[in-house]
Amino acid sequence: MKSKKRTIAEKIFDFHHIDTPSENIRVISLDAVFCHEITTPVAIADLETRGMDKVFDTSKIKVVIDHVSPAKDSKTAMQGKILREWVRKHKIQDFFDIGRNGVCHAIFPEKGFVRPGFAIIMGDSHTCTHGAFGAFAAGVGTTDLEVGILKGVCAFKKPESISVKITGALHEGVYAKDVILALIGKIGVNGATDRVIEFSGQVVDNMTMDQRMTLCNMAVEAGATSGICAPDRVTVDYLWKFIKDQYSNREEALKEFRRFAPDKGADYTDIINFDVSSLEPQVTFGYKPDQVKPVSEMGDVKIDQVYIGSCTNGRLEDLKIAASIIKGRKISDSVRAIVSPATPEIFSKSIENGIIKDFMDSGFCVTNPTCGACLGMSNGVLAHGEVCASTTNRNFNGRMGKGGMIHLMSPATAAASALTGKITNSKYYSAT
Repeated sequence: MKSKKRTIAEKIFDFHHIDTPSENIRVISLDAVFCHEITTPVAIADLETRGMDKVFDTSKIKVVIDHVSPAKDSKTAMQGKILREWVRKHKIQDFFDIGRNGVCHAIFPEKGFVRPGFAIIMGDSHTCTHGAFGAFAAGVGTTDLEVGILKGVCAFKKPESISVKITGALHEGVYAKDVILALIGKIGVNGATDRVIEFSGQVVDNMTMDQRMTLCNMAVEAGATSGICAPDRVTVDYLWKFIKDQYSNREEALKEFRRFAPDKGADYTDIINFDVSSLEPQVTFGYKPDQVKPVSEMGDVKIDQVYIGSCTNGRLEDLKIAASIIKGRKISDSVRAIVSPATPEIFSKSIENGIIKDFMDSGFCVTNPTCGACLGMSNGVLAHGEVCASTTNRNFNGRMGKGGMIHLMSPATAAASALTGKITNSKYYSAT
């Protein structure tokens, strides 16, 4: 019998396989369990109640405070307190507290905690971001998070994958955010439910790691368990400072990582060929991530706030793109604009590169690294009836504040919109 041709996810599951309790369920070992202050305290409290407050491996649990930073009230202060005390109790090595913290899905890869072939969970739906490295990374509920913390394992349905081959060439002013928005608009919010989206094609091959993370970050908005890209030289170059002592050279590392590349002829539940040669900048227009259209078709949509940041588009490359558009210009008097670098390192490099000054000179409010605005918790909450042009990942009704409206877009489109006070195609505002 010929051996089965496997997808990336299948290879990772086989590598981490522990048990098959039923035909469609696989129990796998975990390389990392990521934790933050919103979902982890609930898991901690339940484990304590059950007399099971233990951790499987202190070196594999990574912890950050990222959503309300610093705390805004007694409730959020208590969430941080619970996390700090738990970290100290178990002597967890990697904890990023206020001042050293950042957006979880930006700071963990930045620290080298994500590697090709890894299996990772977190109590956060956008954990799928880390699939950009050729890892299987998924958001889980409280029970699975508890088991992961306690035992270092997690149960998943047998992985089935959709192949999305992105071909063609992106026009100037079109970015990874436009690609993933257009794809979600094409397949719908349930288009990849219980599946892994495996991204490939020449467009993905030419993307930086920042761009691949944007792509994988929003796979969940199409219902996917995870998004994933095959590891390649781009992956090796990003990780080299963390892995250089483990390999004699980059070619050796690449050879090792390529064992997690999909087999030719692997079995997919669907294959989608997506030619982006004619793609324009995209924007959402309703309360679902698949309600997407070109910016050119939006008409005159006035906005009250612009937000640039989040686990989707708060990385250095995102800030550089936005800053190139607003540099030397002033934002509209009718809007307030907020930028939140995703990590202290990104913030520091943005200062060194003059990016922060460009934002401040144009009228932006620059905040510390935080996820707060994205889910309506802090640093950019909307009032009822207000409209936000945002680089975040969800436009659900009330997501950034009760009664607020969110239009998702790329950093370039958001920056151009800040200048005019309405949703605007960035092609009219090329870099100064």
